[in-house]
Amino acid sequence: MVEDGRSEFRRSYHRMVARRVLFILGCAVLCLLVMAYAVTLGPYPVSMSEVYGIIWDAIINMPYDDADAAHVVIDLRLPRILGAIVCGFALAVCGTAMQSLLKNPLADPYTMGISSGAGFGAALAFIAGIELVFGGGVVLNAFIFAMIPTIIILFMSRFRRATPTMMILCGTSLMYLFNALTQLFMIVADPDDLSTVYKWMVGTLEDIGYGDLLIIVVVAAAGSVIVQVLANRLNVMGSGDEGAKTLGINIDTERLLILILITVVAATVVSFTGIIGFVGLVAPHVARIIVGSDNKYLVPAAGIFGALLLLLADIASRLLTDMILPVGVVTACIGGPIFMYLILRSSKEAWT
Repeated sequence: MVEDGRSEFRRSYHRMVARRVLFILGCAVLCLLVMAYAVTLGPYPVSMSEVYGIIWDAIINMPYDDADAAHVVIDLRLPRILGAIVCGFALAVCGTAMQSLLKNPLADPYTMGISSGAGFGAALAFIAGIELVFGGGVVLNAFIFAMIPTIIILFMSRFRRATPTMMILCGTSLMYLFNALTQLFMIVADPDDLSTVYKWMVGTLEDIGYGDLLIIVVVAAAGSVIVQVLANRLNVMGSGDEGAKTLGINIDTERLLILILITVVAATVVSFTGIIGFVGLVAPHVARIIVGSDNKYLVPAAGIFGALLLLLADIASRLLTDMILPVGVVTACIGGPIFMYLILRSSKEAWT
């Protein structure tokens, strides 16, 4: 009888692991297929077979017969598509780590004020011409202001021993504050500057180049690897502060260090893309429903699903209307209803 119980437990465990691995691999394969399809979209017609040929010739450093098609694929479309994959992955990993760290399914870079801080920094540069670092431009301004909510939370944690709930509420209040200040600047802005700020505020992948992509990839890869290495600690911290302390984890220090890490990753992404909301909220929650709450599987699962989600949102932004919609508008339309669903659904049910 005992042996039958052990056999059933092993079978159940192997089925669970298989489901997790299949979800990750399935999302990865879908990403590759959708990526190949996305490169063919646009006013310049390029077939999928041509796309593969152009990319292969670029890899082996051989010129492609059709120089115009190669320029469209390599220089114009591929940076945007790769940007969607990398940024979606990074934002989803940040959202996963934040949710596990703060034990709240509503935590992500957007609701913690990071994205709104970046938006205010960009508005200062675009409208007022204020750069905190001389010659740093919009990107560095956005990055510095994206870090401000975390810095405030760090000070609050040091002097008030903030709980995870206090951190989330503080981040949300800063999100509203930065949004209000940004809108104040937009009211008095020149029409040309207003158009630029608005485009940045709703998030776009159009302006990502290979130089920008390299920075995002390096920061996102390093941050994701560290989060994956810390997956077991995130599991322990997610189970409760008391349990973590009994296992010898300095919960306050490690929570703040991990929060700084994921803030740097999220701030880097939004500094180049603008405010792309809800990817860090939706992707971890969907992945958690399928693969469970074990961060060893949840982090890569949420990351690859976030990459697929942002890639699909980018395709939708180009197909829904004759004009190209900012991708942030599409992710908000997807994330808004799911955000409401999370609010209506009990915390226990969301995290079982």
